[in-house]
Amino acid sequence: MQRKLPFTCFLLFCYVCLSAAEPIEVTSLDSNTVLKVETEGQLSWSVVHKDKTVIEAAKISMTLQKNRSWGINPSLKGKTVSKKEGVIKPVVPNKDAVIEEAYQELRLQFQGDYQIVFRVYNEGVAYHFEGEMRGEIEVYDEQLEIIFPKNTVSFFPKEETMYSHYERTYIHSRLDTLKDSDFCSLPVLVSTENKARILITEAALHDYPALFLEGKEGSNSLKAIFPKYVLETIPNEKSDPDRNVIITKEADYIAKTSGKRAFPWRVFVISEDDRTLIENNLVFQLSRPLALKETDWIRPGKVAWDWYNANNIYGVDFKSGLNTATYKYYIDFASENGIEYVILDEGWTKSTTEILGFNPDMDVAELIRYGKAKNVGIILWVLWKPLNDNMEEILKTYSDWGAVGVKVDFMQRADQYMVSSYEEIARMTAKYKLLVDFHGAFKPAGLRRVYPNLLSYEGVKGSEWNKWSADITPEHNVTIPFIRMAAGPMDYTPGAMRNAQAKNFHISFERPMSQGTRCHQVAMYVVFESPLQMMCEVPSAYRKEQETVDFITQIPTTWDETKVLEAEVGDYVLLARRKGTNWYVAAMTDWTARELEIDWSFLPADTYQLEVMQDGINAERFAEDYKRTSLTIDRQTNTSLKVQLASGGGWVGILKEVK
Repeated sequence: MQRKLPFTCFLLFCYVCLSAAEPIEVTSLDSNTVLKVETEGQLSWSVVHKDKTVIEAAKISMTLQKNRSWGINPSLKGKTVSKKEGVIKPVVPNKDAVIEEAYQELRLQFQGDYQIVFRVYNEGVAYHFEGEMRGEIEVYDEQLEIIFPKNTVSFFPKEETMYSHYERTYIHSRLDTLKDSDFCSLPVLVSTENKARILITEAALHDYPALFLEGKEGSNSLKAIFPKYVLETIPNEKSDPDRNVIITKEADYIAKTSGKRAFPWRVFVISEDDRTLIENNLVFQLSRPLALKETDWIRPGKVAWDWYNANNIYGVDFKSGLNTATYKYYIDFASENGIEYVILDEGWTKSTTEILGFNPDMDVAELIRYGKAKNVGIILWVLWKPLNDNMEEILKTYSDWGAVGVKVDFMQRADQYMVSSYEEIARMTAKYKLLVDFHGAFKPAGLRRVYPNLLSYEGVKGSEWNKWSADITPEHNVTIPFIRMAAGPMDYTPGAMRNAQAKNFHISFERPMSQGTRCHQVAMYVVFESPLQMMCEVPSAYRKEQETVDFITQIPTTWDETKVLEAEVGDYVLLARRKGTNWYVAAMTDWTARELEIDWSFLPADTYQLEVMQDGINAERFAEDYKRTSLTIDRQTNTSLKVQLASGGGWVGILKEVK
């Protein structure tokens, strides 16, 4: 006997089918951003920001072993939408001591043991996959194809290989002019024709390879690619075998990992206001929480750095170089100026691979003792490869010697093994109460929230490039705060005292100079975020420029509050940061001289004493020219201040409340 389906059941069936085909929408709490998720066929999502489409479609899926996939012909089991509000108080405040976060979260559960979580913030959107499978899985690929509106342009940090140190120039180009072979590391910034900016990066990167994006010829899209899982490497005997390896064998998958886990967040900061690119904290917000119980020993600060200037100390009665006397001179300089640390960069070890022994000309134990007596901590440079081969013994030994941190260099990879090695180094250094600075590194992706002893990353084309190239221009310097710095702190290593305009600049490996003015360099100490902030110049030069040193050493390396006042990517930046009751205001420009106006309405008190370091009247011709002034700011009468920036110039002000 054939039974007829009750009419009410038929209607319910039709409603369920219809609902499955309709997009699922989530809106930011300020109502400016709408995320739409399509679950029919290929899982995808799109974004409308202020009534304009900024991402037409982002197709997402994951391919696992045995031809299993997530996101292809998905079968939706359930969905939940929730609102979250709260605050985060970072152990090491990179830009804000209190981070307020508020977002709507969409959680979609699918048949096949996986979920996808979307978050919609006022500042942007993010998503990640969550697996619910038992045991270990192999991830063969993760698909992400982002389709933007036509005529979208990018600031593209083009890579030649995924074996990369992420030190790139941002090439301004239309997406549809990229070739299929063109790809980039993250972060990358794109701009739509309707002036929206979308900054793309990732967070909570653990036990998984880093994401790269490649172009698609003739299209307005970017597509995800990943380093393969590395099975075998050998030293590169033709090029620094102690630090460069050749990958000789790779798997056909990108990761081997637990099937029950959260995968990295894919992060999209969205705004039509360039200021918010610098102010955003989305990478930190989306990262895993603190893993340490004790953090009082973590002390950010400035570092007197040796390698940039090739130890060219002068005006002394000893031979300068890799020897004990030179580094005692560094320690004396640091102590006299309240600089917390001195780094012993390459050359202090017996060899680059024998890193538990000293260079015979350097008594490292004595330098550590001498530094402690003068309240200066010693940070030791070390190559990643020998450290990775014998990590615990080496770090325990350094800690037993009394060193306070390590600068780990020449990783230059971002495959799963390397990502996991970063985390093991962060965990092990925390065990022995050592600070960490990663060089030759990929960009920050959330590990510093878990292990706040990880104070800074390179992964940026910084001032050391002055030694061998002309790439570090003022335009580059006012591009990186909006892109690379949006991912986290960057060890750019500012503080050059030999400054030049473009026509006077020349390359010298052992006596490098910077492009732009002296005040352009000083402004970096406010604009560039790094809780471990280098002073790259030789102490002999700094002692001749004591007025500049006295100004720099007043500037903190961590901040209670950040406000970007005026800014445009690649052109200029004007921002204010607060530490306690003091405010620090700085401006930087590209090669275009500018007049900027500071509106003092952001100040909470009425009266401040303002100490200024600004481009001198002849800075256009002689880049080291500057002027120091001071004045009183009374907000009742001084509502704003106009500041002049020379070509490649800068301006810095320190405001102390008058009570």
